[in-house]
Amino acid sequence: MTSCKVAVVQAGSIVMNKEKCVNKAIKLIQEAGEQGANIIVFPEAFIPAYPRGMSFGAVVGSRSTSGRNDFVRYVKNAITVPGAETDQLGEAVKKAGAYTIIGVIERDQETSGGTLYCTAIYFGPDGKLLGKHRKLKPTGSERLIWGEGDGSTLPVFDTAYGKIGSLICWENYMPLARAAMYEKGIQIYVAPTADSRDTWFATMRHIAIEGRCFVLSCNQYSTKDMYEEDLLETEEMQKMPNEITRGGSCIVNPLGQFIVEPVFGKEEILYATLDLDDITRGHFDFDVVGHYNRKDVFQLIVNEEKQ
Repeated sequence: MTSCKVAVVQAGSIVMNKEKCVNKAIKLIQEAGEQGANIIVFPEAFIPAYPRGMSFGAVVGSRSTSGRNDFVRYVKNAITVPGAETDQLGEAVKKAGAYTIIGVIERDQETSGGTLYCTAIYFGPDGKLLGKHRKLKPTGSERLIWGEGDGSTLPVFDTAYGKIGSLICWENYMPLARAAMYEKGIQIYVAPTADSRDTWFATMRHIAIEGRCFVLSCNQYSTKDMYEEDLLETEEMQKMPNEITRGGSCIVNPLGQFIVEPVFGKEEILYATLDLDDITRGHFDFDVVGHYNRKDVFQLIVNEEKQ
């Protein structure tokens, strides 16, 4: 293939309600599929929420009973991978016929079931679950509610439209994690995020020109009315502005130029047709793991064993 159509879904979760989130995702997948998208991307933690504004009752040295109850709710609305929710999503993906990457909160099903992970799950156009990437390092207070992934979930998938992989939010500030993606030949670099600050867009443009890859950055647009009513009654949520997350999704080409500039202030699916030959055009003068590499000087070791 020399081109593909991508859809970057800037939409907000129905916070702490996985059933409503899955249903919303299914409708958005259908919409993007009807528009002819070959690749569909959703934000970080779309199912069931990036719980912005919630403290889970924790301060240094103590945790509250109400905060523990909030965590119970979060766990109950997380999903297992694979599981019933991935089956539902897979059916929608199959109808759309597009590679689809969705940010979810994943509940560990291998040991105690007591740990959550911020995960990106991948579907093929046949609706089958291809694999997942667990976020390696939760940021700040995220460490309270999410565990750390390991090197066994750093996939890059070879598709008809090039090699597709993803790092989540501030993993993209980890130079060696980016280098691992480049070493695997990533060509369509997916960056689900919860960061909508202006500095983020500089990072997306830098990654595109550094990796000579297309970058699809996807964030939520969310407002208070997307939270369940009882959550809004808490003092911490009452202090939050009505616009919780302003969006900022964008699409960047391999020379670091915006194909679709950051979109703010609304839910929207961003579409673009990618000229895949732009990757080769970019490699003419810079290939970070090829002719511009110095393996005699620098070496990268990645532990991809399951921990």
